[in-house]
Amino acid sequence: MTEEAKDRRPRQSQGGVGPEKPGRREGSQSEPDLADTEPMQPVEPAPEGKSLSSGSRSVHYPSDPLSSRRSAASGAGPIPPPQRPGYRAPQPSDKTSEEASPEAESRRDWGSLALKVGFGVVASLVIGFFLLVAASVVGYVALADRLPSPADLQTHQTAFVSSKIYDREGRLLYEVMDPHGGRRTYVPLDEISPHVINATIATEDREYWLHPGFDPIALGRAIYYVLTEHEIVSGASTIPQQLARMVLLPEERFDQTASRKIKEIVLAAELTRVYSKQTILEIYLNELNYGNQAYGIQAAAETYFGADAADLTLSQASFLAGLPQLPATYDPFGGGLERALSRQEDVLGLMVEDGYISADAAQQAAAEMASYTFRAPNGDIDQAPHFVVYVRRMVEERYGPEALYRGAGLRIYTTLDPKMQAEAEKAVREGVASLAERNVSNGALVAVHPGTGHILAMVGSADFNDESIDGQVNVALRCRQPGSSIKPLTYVASFENGWTPATLFWDVRTEFPDGANPPYVPLNYDREFHGPVLLRDALANSYNVPAVEALQYVGVEGLLGIASRLGIASLSHPEEGCPEYPHDQPPSYGLALTLGGGEVKLLEMTGAFAAFANEGVLMEPSPILRIEDSRGNVLVDNEKPSGRQALSPEHAYLITHVLADDEARCAEFACPSVLELSRPAAAKTGTTDDYRDAWTVGYTPGLATGVWVGNSDNAPMTEVPGAAGAGPIWHAFMEAALESRPAQDFPRPSGIVEHEICADSGARPTEHCPERVSEVFARGQPPLDRSHDWYQMVEVDQLTGLRADEFCQDHVVQRLMLDIAEERGREWVQTHPEQFGGLPLAPLETCSDAGERPQVSISRPTEGETVRGVVEVLGTVRIPRFQRYEAQYGVGLDPQGWGWISGPHLAQVQDGLLTRWDTEHLAPGPYTLRIRAFNDEQHAVEARVLVRVPAPAPTATPWPTLTPTEEPAPTVTTTPPTSPLATSTPSSP
Repeated sequence: MTEEAKDRRPRQSQGGVGPEKPGRREGSQSEPDLADTEPMQPVEPAPEGKSLSSGSRSVHYPSDPLSSRRSAASGAGPIPPPQRPGYRAPQPSDKTSEEASPEAESRRDWGSLALKVGFGVVASLVIGFFLLVAASVVGYVALADRLPSPADLQTHQTAFVSSKIYDREGRLLYEVMDPHGGRRTYVPLDEISPHVINATIATEDREYWLHPGFDPIALGRAIYYVLTEHEIVSGASTIPQQLARMVLLPEERFDQTASRKIKEIVLAAELTRVYSKQTILEIYLNELNYGNQAYGIQAAAETYFGADAADLTLSQASFLAGLPQLPATYDPFGGGLERALSRQEDVLGLMVEDGYISADAAQQAAAEMASYTFRAPNGDIDQAPHFVVYVRRMVEERYGPEALYRGAGLRIYTTLDPKMQAEAEKAVREGVASLAERNVSNGALVAVHPGTGHILAMVGSADFNDESIDGQVNVALRCRQPGSSIKPLTYVASFENGWTPATLFWDVRTEFPDGANPPYVPLNYDREFHGPVLLRDALANSYNVPAVEALQYVGVEGLLGIASRLGIASLSHPEEGCPEYPHDQPPSYGLALTLGGGEVKLLEMTGAFAAFANEGVLMEPSPILRIEDSRGNVLVDNEKPSGRQALSPEHAYLITHVLADDEARCAEFACPSVLELSRPAAAKTGTTDDYRDAWTVGYTPGLATGVWVGNSDNAPMTEVPGAAGAGPIWHAFMEAALESRPAQDFPRPSGIVEHEICADSGARPTEHCPERVSEVFARGQPPLDRSHDWYQMVEVDQLTGLRADEFCQDHVVQRLMLDIAEERGREWVQTHPEQFGGLPLAPLETCSDAGERPQVSISRPTEGETVRGVVEVLGTVRIPRFQRYEAQYGVGLDPQGWGWISGPHLAQVQDGLLTRWDTEHLAPGPYTLRIRAFNDEQHAVEARVLVRVPAPAPTATPWPTLTPTEEPAPTVTTTPPTSPLATSTPSSP
């Protein structure tokens, strides 16, 4: 090849890989065709062992092929083959071609055909590759010509517009604009702290100094996700790409399309060709939105730290470098400080990974920022400030931080009801003020429409501008302990596992196992126990022992699962949903979770209760009604959102029916209470043990509202429970918000049925049940049958006091008894007999031929024996679980009363002396002697014998010898001894 031909080879332009514009690109001519050139002159062979070199490559020049052919034709000797490695000279054949076999000829034909096909395939691939490259170059050039010129970058970089936020009635709430535009200062790269540059590159584009404007590896990954997920799920945007999108493609920055991505890549490559990397980085750092209307690094340094960009420390620079990703989410003035600090740790980790700083320096920088106190600028949002900030954050998270401030601007129509918002702010403000003497300084309220999930009102604090209570922090979005307000979730999980509103609990002191820890013994709010309660009363009165028993039944995972289905994500994963949560893993919850041992957001809890009101359908709470661009094109339409069935309509109705039962809660709450409205309403309160949080969450069919009161610094209140703290605020808001709306009852699903139950046991009643009520049930989950009612006629063996069976049929009686098997219940009955009309407990044990039989017998005196004086009573007393025996007597064969002989005797006797009976004072006649033995449950076994007491014999008196005289015979009068008085016979227990 001539030197001229070599000079025509295409050369890349400096600073990039993109093609030159027409007329400016070098090396655009193609190589000349050999047919159009002069024949090459033979080149003298180089000396042996020598070669002509070009750079580091050796180039060997062969002899002229035409002269070689001429030499061969003239009979000159053959030109020796090239001596390349692995070359083997062809071996002479033993046979001429005429002598070749047909098989060999056929093989040569197939081999030749395969060689030709292979050559054709390779040639096609090569041609296709070059055609593809040519098409790509042509397409690149054509697309680059149609896109904005990279030279316009500096003229477009300061264009700002405003977006507007409206309430649901179309009234302007807030215009999102750039109040710092007038004081924005453009700073050159050499006046920006190196820490900012390093932190930004490590975070946004680690290969910034190496790539040609886009990252091919990241781009390939993004293409893979597009092909597999059918949407753009990975940005793969470098700093030049981000800058091109922000400044040169303002109308398309929100489009998640491959077309926009291709344009972005082309512009990034062109920017890198036109501008130096230093210039691109300088413009980028002056364009970024750092939140709180701070555009550019200088405005950010002034807004957050009151410093110049050149003086930013590693701690400050790494903090700022993390903000542009989601400025509203990481806003340290608006409740995002914990998130921002976590984001800073990520930035510092990337800087360590890329070798910019050491691990010790990163740790020191994080600690320095954690101790820094941020001073919020004066707020300028007059209406619904927490709601407006929340909307701004939602739009940023969905469309990016530039959506509100650049391009054509957005018109954001929200779900806010201005009347309800005003009533909410008033209720919170006045309610918190009324509790000031009880150390209450803050409150929050969220109101949601159950059928759509639209947030109708949001109050994040008692005063947005009060720094003493961290007023700009939206407590409705912070994680707090909910107290007992979470119990409905536990009980609805138990409904899904077969329980009903008539399930019986024993609210008594109960030790629940807690692994290696001591047993967990929950106490009720009133520090008392209430004995037998049905689920309806347990939930309505917020008793703790039944709630813990319910959680033990469904399991902690069961409660977390139902919470997640109802939209309470922060409970299962506080490490993701609660910025202030200090750990990377979720906690290991115990049974106290059902009493509020976890943390949830007020907005999430209100949304879950709204699902109860909406027949189990969860509508995710949202502040957005619709979003339009400046031309009226609808980008988001949320006026009629769709939800998902989180619970069955029947189970949601059962919870609602219980929470709306004003009479059921009277045992623990004053009746009437603040939870009662002038219309059907369901509500639940919650209080933490140390009075740091007080909740009330309740709903009607058309409105769900959650209220929290407490202190932002987590200081305890002075004995303020949920009903007394949040309850009045909830009541005042609900009555005002619904004043002009007609009352509605909760619709009853077709799968709900009613059954009569015994009010005490919760089972279908026997004829002996003293009180019956009607209860609601899900079809297919009826109450327990009559055999589970307490009030039963029980067959009892008189001899043993045990439940009669086939082994004891001789002394069986039927008695009305309390048939309760639960040990905790039997203990409660024994200590509170007045609650059960004095009815005895039915025995649990039955007679058995294998069991010990009671022995109570009298061997002396025998049946019908005549006794006199002091009688020794002999016999046996041996019964299971012996407690005592007594000796008694009565007049006649069937005494109406019994006289005491002796007892109680505390020792059993086997064929020995039972007692001594003095009969001297008894009148003659028949008497029944009874020995009665008792076990530890006061069941009695007795033995009787009938004896006779004779009249005393007359004594003869000698007469003196006198003269006989006629006199009447004396009349002898016998005074019988006193008989025993009749005494009442005690009834068998």
